[in-house]
Amino acid sequence: MGMTTHVNIVSAEEEIFSGTAEMVFAPAIMGEVGIAPRHTPMLTPLKAGEVRLQTAGKEEQFFYVSGGMLEVQPHVVTVLADTAIRAHDLDEAAALEAQKQAESALKDSAGKVDYAKAQAELAEAMAQLKAIEHLRKTKR
Repeated sequence: MGMTTHVNIVSAEEEIFSGTAEMVFAPAIMGEVGIAPRHTPMLTPLKAGEVRLQTAGKEEQFFYVSGGMLEVQPHVVTVLADTAIRAHDLDEAAALEAQKQAESALKDSAGKVDYAKAQAELAEAMAQLKAIEHLRKTKR
């Protein structure tokens, strides 16, 4: 087993994961970041997307986050998110419905739509669907 770092993934409601990982990948605002053990300290905002952990034996675990903050210390990585869900717990039907509603709201020509909110909802639904799709691919 290689070097590991302790990882905490916490939502507003509960702690989703606490354990060790050899590598952490997260959807930072500036693009996906990869965090290895003893990474330089860093604090960055996260966008909606998938957090991936490579644990011992190259096994991967996937989590959806709605955004939040990523704090990196040399031996601890903390993901603080409003919403964090294990990828296998995501509801595909609900994500598809949310995507459909957001897309129709963006097409509303009456102008009674909060476009920023609709775009954010669409981005969240797309990120959830991407996490579900990625989880399916890795199970094959």
